[in-house]
Amino acid sequence: MKFISAVSTEIDFEDALKDLIQQTASEAGEAELDLMVVFISTHFSHAVREIVKDLRTALRPRLLLGCTAEGVISRDSEFENEPAISLLAANLPGTELRAFLLQGESPDWARLLLDEGKFRGLLSPPQNTRLFILLGDPFSTPMEDLLQAFNNFYPGIPVVGGMASAVLRPDGNLLFVNDQVVRRGAVGVAMAGALSVDIIVSQGCRPIWRPFKVSTAGRNEIYSLEGRAPLAWLQDLIPELSEEDKFLLRNGMFVGLAVNPDKESLGRGDFLIRGVMGIDQESGAIAIGDSVMDGQIIQFHLRDAVTAQEDLEMQLIPQMFRNKAEGGLLFNCNGRGTRLYDRPNRDIQIIQQNIDPTPLAGFFCAGEIGPIGGVNYLHGHTATLALFRPAAGND
Repeated sequence: MKFISAVSTEIDFEDALKDLIQQTASEAGEAELDLMVVFISTHFSHAVREIVKDLRTALRPRLLLGCTAEGVISRDSEFENEPAISLLAANLPGTELRAFLLQGESPDWARLLLDEGKFRGLLSPPQNTRLFILLGDPFSTPMEDLLQAFNNFYPGIPVVGGMASAVLRPDGNLLFVNDQVVRRGAVGVAMAGALSVDIIVSQGCRPIWRPFKVSTAGRNEIYSLEGRAPLAWLQDLIPELSEEDKFLLRNGMFVGLAVNPDKESLGRGDFLIRGVMGIDQESGAIAIGDSVMDGQIIQFHLRDAVTAQEDLEMQLIPQMFRNKAEGGLLFNCNGRGTRLYDRPNRDIQIIQQNIDPTPLAGFFCAGEIGPIGGVNYLHGHTATLALFRPAAGND
């Protein structure tokens, strides 16, 4: 197993292509490339088809996958709103890869996502699939419903990826798989065989106060927590916060939905984080960015740069006790980077400082995909990292 990462910041796409091809071919040597994942900044959207064609012709990857983005990430740097192309290529002996393309208008999506036979037929993943990599267009793909289909029909198999972020309008993003370049839907690859994958989903939040049990709720609104309106609890509890935490509240409050409410002690990593969308001053109810049910366990959370850094570092600690990862893919929220930190490259620096230097590529997403508690979700403000190693007993 061998991974290669390459990046080019040449302004002209033809120069960038030559640079990428030279870097990748030099590192690959005689090794065949089974998988290549490519992220292309907005500046080169006009040349995506030519980039895809030339990469396939020159480097002959068995499977090519990627999308356009407002910013891309290399092994050592994050390139925000500047010309750059980043790629990760891999020689994966003993693995099986299967590409897929999912498209449809609203009625077709509904039929596809509810029809197990049709859904499985379009994906046709190998037996013993270990991972799905999934890239989607945010304007044409009902990603939360799509992930629910993955959870229903392929339970326990993780899905990682993100939403293309090149532009903020329909039909402006580009996705590609092999020689197919599309503006709508989702593309992906199923990976099976002699590989092991560790997935880190860092939501960058920390809990405050204690967990609460939802008494009554409807759709995305929480009407009462343990018999009291949420606003009443907040009015009592906010004065207990430190001045620093009160200041953070100005950036918004978040609610964590316990993924495994039966767990004896809940902490970071046990909650699916969703934003508080509004508060009804009259009833005291709150609205959050997800559905919620009676009896669910929730906990309020705060987010800031320090917490995001600490959370990512904590999630990476177990990697110090594992063999070196051979390669990685990073799907980072476009609300991170210099929109979150006071300096560039912070997330990639944290990652490479806490694991052995690893070939890596990624992009800034308009929504990140990753599992929490064995269930795949669409996130925001999150860093999702997939680290690849040979399966036990394989080189």
